[in-house]
Amino acid sequence: MSRVPSLFAYVQSYFTQYLPKQRGASVHTIRAYRDALTMLFKFVAEQRGQGIASLQIGDIDADAVTRFLDHIEAQRSNSAATRNCRRAAIRSFFKHLLRNDLAHSQQFVRVLAIPAKKARQRPATYLEVEDARLIIGMPDQRTFDGWRDRALLLFLYNCGARVSEATGLRWDDLQLAAPRQVRLRGKGRKERLLPLWTETANALHRLRGMSDAASGQCVFLNRHGQPLTRDGVAYILSKHAAAAARDNPVLRRKRITPHVLRHSCAVALLQSGTDVTVIRDYLGHTSVATTGRYITTNLQMKQEAMEAFWKKAGIEPANAKAWKPKANLLAFLQSL
Repeated sequence: MSRVPSLFAYVQSYFTQYLPKQRGASVHTIRAYRDALTMLFKFVAEQRGQGIASLQIGDIDADAVTRFLDHIEAQRSNSAATRNCRRAAIRSFFKHLLRNDLAHSQQFVRVLAIPAKKARQRPATYLEVEDARLIIGMPDQRTFDGWRDRALLLFLYNCGARVSEATGLRWDDLQLAAPRQVRLRGKGRKERLLPLWTETANALHRLRGMSDAASGQCVFLNRHGQPLTRDGVAYILSKHAAAAARDNPVLRRKRITPHVLRHSCAVALLQSGTDVTVIRDYLGHTSVATTGRYITTNLQMKQEAMEAFWKKAGIEPANAKAWKPKANLLAFLQSL
């Protein structure tokens, strides 16, 4: 009889073969899935009173996974959304098991049948165009760092780029002469071609001249000549957002991250009347349902839709007179 692979063998093939080579998952996805499975294995081993190295495939059944998901929500104070993210990582691994180990298929199917928990979807945070332009105008354009920051912020807002797409951008991905465009590599190694504003292309062109960069080199570098990290991009944005908040104190109440610029790009495209399917391709979303989230976020669009409906329905009288309170009513209110 052939020897049944161990749990470790399946974990190893999942992270070294399936995720990176077959699915084309990003480094960030692999790390997130690694963390979820690590927590699951530690929890199951502790519950069974044994070491992780001695865990078998049969030990991780639907009951164990359900208890783990309940544990991270109740004991680790994870939100329902975070719980669902952990569940998604576990489901991905169990689909890999199902493809490679039919002997335990019923066990795997029961794990895959664990439902997601209904989570309240928070509205996406975004900046109005005026606020985004205010932040983009904050860097000191007389210095190299300031010009790099301006080019970075313009690029993020122009393209609605993910942080990983910006930090991995290379000079040979750009065409700065007409037609100005950029090739971005998104999740799952999917590529998309996007137009660049003249302002963005000019900023990048000047940045290249200031840095004397090679074609294969990353565009956005730190002071040590190394590619900016995710934390580096977040720091640059937060610094200039704090400076912009001096002119517009409303910005102090918002947590402005690089992903907020991506949201802001999406909302600006919606406000300009761009079709949601075009925005889906612009942002590199897999499903139009993801893009549709921005429609529910934008209050201005709802207000305009309501006013258009009100006018179309003919509810408002043609010669409606504005209501004016009577003097005795005002006198009563003032007496309170």
